[in-house]
Amino acid sequence: MPAIKAVTVFGGASSGSSPVFREMATALGEQLARAGITVIFGGGSIGMMGAVADGALAAGGQVIGVIPDFLARREVAHTKVTEMIVTDSMHSRKRRMFDMSDAFVTLPGGLGTLDETFEMITWRQLDLHAKPLLVCDIEGWGTIFADMVDSYAEMGFVPAHARDFFEVLESVEAIVARLVELPVVETKTDSARL
Repeated sequence: MPAIKAVTVFGGASSGSSPVFREMATALGEQLARAGITVIFGGGSIGMMGAVADGALAAGGQVIGVIPDFLARREVAHTKVTEMIVTDSMHSRKRRMFDMSDAFVTLPGGLGTLDETFEMITWRQLDLHAKPLLVCDIEGWGTIFADMVDSYAEMGFVPAHARDFFEVLESVEAIVARLVELPVVETKTDSARL
């Protein structure tokens, strides 16, 4: 079975309140590059997304940024990436990252990161894809995310099996080790349905 070659990393445009967040984002980028996995990210040079790109680039990896034109100026688009793709909307950004990726990794972030992550989970729930989604539990962020999904399931708003759509792993090393062992899942997505 073919190995995972490209991963979209979702992460905040902020670096959070602890230096550990940025350090782990940088380490993830470095380790993905060393594993020969292309990093696809939101295209910004700041925050968690900038750190993961910087880490991958420093380790000689391939990095593809995908950013909407109106955010290219606002988020300070990364200028050192292997390739920068500018889209016309937020939705086309997510769609492009989805199409290019074999899997997804979520690092800590804010509302935009939650939006991106939940869209991938929703598409999975709707049986539009079966690509893996790994959530990194840096400083408890992943546990809080999983607890939120579990709470909504207990309230009856989310199917009980929603936790099957993503994995929470305790470290960057565990994320990369999992990606290396996962096969590429052939997507069955009908493009018109996204």
